[in-house]
Amino acid sequence: MSTGAFLEALTSSPVDATERALRGQATEHEYAKVPCGIMDQLISSRATAGSALLIDCRSHEVTPVPLSDPSVVIVVTNSHVEHDLSGSEYPERRESCTAAVKAIAAKHGSEEKPVKALRDATLDMLASVSDDLDPKTRARAHHVISEDVRTQEARKALEAGDFATVGRLMGESHASLRDDYEVSVPEIDALVEIACKVDGVFGSRITGGGFGGCTVSLAKRDAVDALLAAVEAEYPAASGGIKATCFVTRAGAGARVLEVPAED
Repeated sequence: MSTGAFLEALTSSPVDATERALRGQATEHEYAKVPCGIMDQLISSRATAGSALLIDCRSHEVTPVPLSDPSVVIVVTNSHVEHDLSGSEYPERRESCTAAVKAIAAKHGSEEKPVKALRDATLDMLASVSDDLDPKTRARAHHVISEDVRTQEARKALEAGDFATVGRLMGESHASLRDDYEVSVPEIDALVEIACKVDGVFGSRITGGGFGGCTVSLAKRDAVDALLAAVEAEYPAASGGIKATCFVTRAGAGARVLEVPAED
């Protein structure tokens, strides 16, 4: 998205931030051959400083959700672990979700209330077709449907400044990504466990595409030193000697042109 914003500025050809995100997604689909969603592109293009972003992946509408409390920070921890993947992991999960949608739609869909995606389904609907799905498909659909519920609950908690609830939901999300969607790895699980033992850390979970990469933790600002020390002390034993790196940040704005003051 930053490259897009740069090219727009360079050529004086501004593009709507959502259109920029859609172009980025199309690039992934057509050139990288990754059938990704729109979340990463939209947050990178349309983020608002001091806010999380609630994204409707169907309409592409976004809603800023307050995350500006100066006493709370986000800690991103890089596991420096990248497991070898066949390239089929993401498409396989998409296929599982599509199969679940087809089964649920056949039983519960109607002209008035069609089931076109798992966002249109409930956990009760999923349970009703459980016998028609293999265990992996059932588990992956369970993750997606329950994650939608958690996302809406997290929105309400952020609006209320209830960071303890947000942290609990982050933990539940990680467990679901680990057990149902199966995209975590032991090193990431270790980082989440280390973080959650630190007083002042509200919650932690895997972020990104999975199978390694980073965790994101929500913490009190005055808990950061203890968290970094815990990661430094405990993670190498869980990772076979690999050291993690962390950075502390806040919710910032999306891709944009920054004005650099001219030197005198």
